[in-house]
Amino acid sequence: MNTAHPVKLFGVLIATLIVFGGLGVMPGAFHVGQHEGDTFHFVQIVMRMASGEVPHIDFMTPIGALALAPVAWLVGQGLGVGMAFLVSQVMVAVILMPAIWWVAYSRLSPILAYVFGFFALILILALIHGGTDNVASLSMHYNRWSWAVAFMAILLAVLPSRTAERFGLDGVLIGILMFALLMTKMTYFAAFLPAIVVALVKTGRARMLGVALFTGLVLTGAFTLVYGVQYWLMYLVDLLAVMSSDLRAAPGDTFNDILSAPAYLAGTLTALAGIVLMRQAGRDTEGLVLLLLAPAFFYVTYQNFENDPQWLGFLGILLIAMRPDAGKFNSWGWDLRQAVTVTAGAAFALSLASYSNLTTSVFRHANLDAEDYTPLIAGSDSYTDLKAFTERVYRMDMSQPMDGDGSVYAQFREQANRGEPVVLRGETLPECEINIGMPAWMDAMTDDLEQAGLAQDKRIYMVDLFSSIWLFSDQLKPLKRGAPWYYGGLPGIESADYVLVPQCPILSAAQRPIVEALNARTEIGLSEIRRNDMYILYAVEMTAGS
Repeated sequence: MNTAHPVKLFGVLIATLIVFGGLGVMPGAFHVGQHEGDTFHFVQIVMRMASGEVPHIDFMTPIGALALAPVAWLVGQGLGVGMAFLVSQVMVAVILMPAIWWVAYSRLSPILAYVFGFFALILILALIHGGTDNVASLSMHYNRWSWAVAFMAILLAVLPSRTAERFGLDGVLIGILMFALLMTKMTYFAAFLPAIVVALVKTGRARMLGVALFTGLVLTGAFTLVYGVQYWLMYLVDLLAVMSSDLRAAPGDTFNDILSAPAYLAGTLTALAGIVLMRQAGRDTEGLVLLLLAPAFFYVTYQNFENDPQWLGFLGILLIAMRPDAGKFNSWGWDLRQAVTVTAGAAFALSLASYSNLTTSVFRHANLDAEDYTPLIAGSDSYTDLKAFTERVYRMDMSQPMDGDGSVYAQFREQANRGEPVVLRGETLPECEINIGMPAWMDAMTDDLEQAGLAQDKRIYMVDLFSSIWLFSDQLKPLKRGAPWYYGGLPGIESADYVLVPQCPILSAAQRPIVEALNARTEIGLSEIRRNDMYILYAVEMTAGS
């Protein structure tokens, strides 16, 4: 049989959705095992969107609106943030399932169709970004969603249909999927667009390409009618800010490491082997498309925090689907069909750790001991179903250099290349970083500000990686046009009532560019109004010329 049984395939997808989606929502709360900082970033955006704010226009972020829109909508319907996240995953899976079914049914052999359908849903429903950490995390959930969407668009564009050609349907689907990437994570859209366009042109499906472009333009035009051209201009501004950021342009390993470091080299060689073997088999179009996809895979991996190459499992599916016929040999005497099969097997093997972690994450989350967890953010009913390890919430650990002035190790400071101390208008800031205990830290600062009568209707610019302190208070407000995660400049400073300088920040590397920008902006007046072991608080006064 050339295609999977349509009803059985749909049944497998439904069963996967019920089991993994059901296990996800079963605990009635989301239990964060790591990435508390990313979780604060997530909650900030969700709460701002739920209150009616629009990403890029009302606050700075390189993440597209669609990445958080389902969660924000559910919060607006009355769900807590934790359950809104869990239910949003099921909602996204339900919305995408018809497309997953069609792509698997129309493009893949029966076994591959079941494999792809299962793992596409796992990418959407998992409760960890990938990797090998044996915990749950909502961090980078939009990367998982984007991988699933990108894989569908690539399969539609690259592989011939196993059923009657439906240029209209497939073109519309590609247009919708690419628009979804544009609105979720621009990196995926920009990286995979060239390969998809070339694949459609080289396979003689220009009509499908035209339908896809028309669909994408209609969706973009409709969105622009609602939110205006300003949305796209500000989206571009936010993306350029991240690209030029010393802190966030590359969130993990360097691009060279993504290609050649021990953790990634086998994957790189597997992708290159697939390209070479396709060319040797006379599959010039397939080889060209793989040649375009490989750098896109590498770049998206490079741009994603923790650099998990989740494209490897998909590469295995793609290679099996594109295998040459039996009887073709290269100049070394290799049977190219077998060689491609072995290469695909290597890709599957290399993806096993990440994909098994994705698959088992919902089981771990459903069977954890809830007594070990406590609300991550205190003080609001909106966050009671978003919990973290009690120890990680309240245990305060920090890192501090041991080679400061007067220490026995001061003689080594120059060789350590720490750089000059950070000085804010004459105030030398302490050198330290908080390792864990961020929730307790922000909760304590918020309590202190409220007790001092300094919080009511105030907006605070924190000299740190993110300004999440307003989440812990019903008196504080977020910065207008602020950044939930710091990328550069002074976003939102014009709306700030105070500048808060932590005595020990979450990321000391973030303090230097902020301080340099504040020192350069002489029209921003800073007057100290409070100082304690936790922070120094300055009142902000914008003078003439601001």
